[in-house]
Amino acid sequence: MFKKILIANRGEIACRVIKTARKMGIQTVAVYSDADKNALHVSMADEAYHIGPPPANQSYIVIDKIMEAIKATGAEAVHPGYGFLSENSKFAEALSAAGVAFIGPPVGAIEAMGDKITSKKLAQEANVSTVPGFMGLIDDAEHAVKISNEVGYPVMIKASAGGGGKGMRIAWNDDEAREGFQSSKNEAANSFGDDRIFIEKFVTQPRHIEIQVLCDSHGNGIYLGERECSIQRRNQKVVEEAPSPFLDEATRKAMGEQAVALAQAVDYASAGTVEFIVDGARNFYFLEMNTRLQVEHPVTELITGVDLVEQMIRVAYGEKLTMTQDDVKLTGWAIENRLYAEDPYRGFLPSIGRLSRYRPPAEQASGPLLENDKWQGDAPAGTVAVRNDTGVFEGGEISMYYDPMIAKLCTWAPTREAAIEAMRNALDGFEVEGIGHNLPFLSAVMDHPIFIKGEMTTAFIEEEYPEGFEGVELPDEALRKIAASCAAMHRVAEIRRTRVSGRMDNHERHVGENWVVSVQGQSYPVTVAADHDGSTVTFEDGTALRVASTWTPGDQLATITVDGEGLVLKVGKVSGGFRIRSRGADLKVHVRSPRQAELAALMPEKVAPDTSKLLLCPMPGLVVKVDVEVGDEVQEGQALCTIEAMKMENILRAEKKSVVTKINAVAGDSLAVDEVIMEFE
Repeated sequence: MFKKILIANRGEIACRVIKTARKMGIQTVAVYSDADKNALHVSMADEAYHIGPPPANQSYIVIDKIMEAIKATGAEAVHPGYGFLSENSKFAEALSAAGVAFIGPPVGAIEAMGDKITSKKLAQEANVSTVPGFMGLIDDAEHAVKISNEVGYPVMIKASAGGGGKGMRIAWNDDEAREGFQSSKNEAANSFGDDRIFIEKFVTQPRHIEIQVLCDSHGNGIYLGERECSIQRRNQKVVEEAPSPFLDEATRKAMGEQAVALAQAVDYASAGTVEFIVDGARNFYFLEMNTRLQVEHPVTELITGVDLVEQMIRVAYGEKLTMTQDDVKLTGWAIENRLYAEDPYRGFLPSIGRLSRYRPPAEQASGPLLENDKWQGDAPAGTVAVRNDTGVFEGGEISMYYDPMIAKLCTWAPTREAAIEAMRNALDGFEVEGIGHNLPFLSAVMDHPIFIKGEMTTAFIEEEYPEGFEGVELPDEALRKIAASCAAMHRVAEIRRTRVSGRMDNHERHVGENWVVSVQGQSYPVTVAADHDGSTVTFEDGTALRVASTWTPGDQLATITVDGEGLVLKVGKVSGGFRIRSRGADLKVHVRSPRQAELAALMPEKVAPDTSKLLLCPMPGLVVKVDVEVGDEVQEGQALCTIEAMKMENILRAEKKSVVTKINAVAGDSLAVDEVIMEFE
């Protein structure tokens, strides 16, 4: 077996590979840019090698710099992770020429299937049903418009070397085709060093389902079930699960066998993923093949018990697969939520900064027992597993230079319903402060009726949140549980505040029993009767809830039992109460005496400042271009400027008809969040 491997990547996937290598007794080498000097993957590896400035096109995707690191450290093999150089045939060729093993497929397979245009042509030649489109390269924006009209709107503009949602745009008309072509081309060049673009028909209302394949160099190939990846934003997956709630066994088998046949047709050897779009009648169409480890591979590992990274390493070393298709058993259900440094309240725009608090829920390996990478027996009812693949730590910096994903939270349980409930609890217990993040949105998805029923399509986010995510309105039952919990916590805080110091017997001044809890526009007069084991909180209508908790003032996470049911709250302090976050809701909860509540009702509300005549930078980023000039009359929806952050281009558009009176930024400027870009009359 290899004695030392280099991981040509960063973040959570580098940490993930290091864990398996350590388990196998293999030493690891991390590479890092200036921005990643103190990154988690650097501290986890046995060695680390500096490869250049922060931009990926000056460090992580520069083949010569990776080759230099290999030579300097004596690594025998390289795992590329995903993104960066993972599907770069020139990199695989350079490794082969240097006598270094590539922990991935052969060069020929990368060239055949890693390139989206070539793979579609091969699939068509193999009589695999594919999505209609233009498989040639697009010369310029006008050529993109011409082809789009021939294919028929809507169309998907895609980077040939793309992946992870980078270099992808949907166009519904000629203007969007022009804009989408240029943005896709720019993103592709920055992310992959390859700006080739192609166009295909965008199929509306599809489900995105992919098959995990595993092949060795001895002609053996198997599939390890499917993953449902339909919940996406800007073509970037947000929630994945395995298996799919939509497929039946016959469709799963047909898709799996086709995926393996396609892989073996190009002598594939490693882990890979064949992606399909599936319509409502379970007809499936080949989309593309990713010749690498997928971001969402953990859910497959959780339902099969197979360590895909270990299998990739063993295949690269020349070993045969030790399992056959009959050995593959899908056990239970797994769900993955991607935690992004994106603010859902600002249209999911990137957020950077220091993680002042980062406390993931405790990982649990209490699912079915694993032995030799296979599940052993069925799991007892109530068994769950929690896994968090991450590449950050509390106090670390989230950089503007790289992908905004900072963790992948996964849960496993014997049933889909139990896996969803485990995920809800895990999200409630995940503490992240200092940056904008999508935890509230993920919680909202887990409670959404369409997701619960398993009836989502790739249009889920745009259809269910057409005006963007504005938080969650909790039902009365949930609000009462929160109100009762906050009343009990307030009583504890009041006792702490009024405690008489210096008294050996710790006598306490009397704390009142009657309070008014205000939350989400509702006011709940309550009476709190406390005893040694907790509190009974009685509402005005006579409803009583029993609250028990070990929470003490200052704790930022409260684990509470309300009438025997668990409740996890993130707790912050605000004047006269708490900031509570639970199940996707971000609430200000005020607990006042009846007289205080009476006076509070008379107080005027603070009015937010008027920013309607300003274009503010929604996130820290770089100005790519400004599309208007002072004096221009702009129309609603017109592009004003483009900001690049975290490898993605974001086009800022006019919200209404107006005239530009002042422009404060030019291409090349680096802007902070809420910095004024331009002003209107």
